[in-house]
Amino acid sequence: MTATGYEPLNTLKPVADDLWLVDGPAVRVRGFPFPTRATIIRLQSGDLWVHSPTELTDALIAEIGALGPVAHIVAPNPSHFLQVPAWQAAFPGARYWAVAGVETRAARVGVDLPQGRPLQDVAPEADWAGQIDQLILRGSHRHTEAVFFHRASETLILTDVIQAFETAKLPAYARPLAWLTGTDDTDGRMPPRIRWSYRDKTALSEDIETMIGWRPFRIILSHGRWYRRDGVAELERAFRRELRSRRWDAAITDMKSKQDAGRGDP
Repeated sequence: MTATGYEPLNTLKPVADDLWLVDGPAVRVRGFPFPTRATIIRLQSGDLWVHSPTELTDALIAEIGALGPVAHIVAPNPSHFLQVPAWQAAFPGARYWAVAGVETRAARVGVDLPQGRPLQDVAPEADWAGQIDQLILRGSHRHTEAVFFHRASETLILTDVIQAFETAKLPAYARPLAWLTGTDDTDGRMPPRIRWSYRDKTALSEDIETMIGWRPFRIILSHGRWYRRDGVAELERAFRRELRSRRWDAAITDMKSKQDAGRGDP
């Protein structure tokens, strides 16, 4: 097990009513140790919904079993699927959901995934519609990510589009990369490699505005510190670059409308 600074690992941590997170061990990507985090929601039916599953242990299986049956396992982007087979084996009655591209990426690295159901822009009616809102972020030619909003707890759940690494918790050799990419906790935001893939800035900014419109109180991230409050302010800060041109255009349009109204133009 790799320490992350978010110990204890592999155990349920309550966040709000019917909402828990699990901090998992770090995984190395090109040498950088990414702390991992799963989010678990208990639906009104009593079933459990699991986002971005982390390492599974016997003790964690027992803890989860005390909450209720796992009904849904969610791979929210093509980088968060490695633990799906272990969770599906431990909870064979669960449905597995994934965004487009997960199967291709898994096959490339030799991971055998169960048959999945596609995640769409609209929550599945018979499963969690009305409880968890969702959308697939648009605009990227390479990065596909589903984002979720748990209405009852006012919690937005993101995976990789905001990263906020607490550098004090990272080994010294990894800290400069967090600083250089602007993903250290002083100003957590979208990593450059993901931001550069979003060529359609208008579509992305529209989806960010949708997330802001959900008015989240908190934001749970898969990597680094998560935001326990001020969710809307954190979104506006983290995505200020992506929102700048859209809001500037809106301000110009509003100014012109007021000028026209002042002149009495039709």
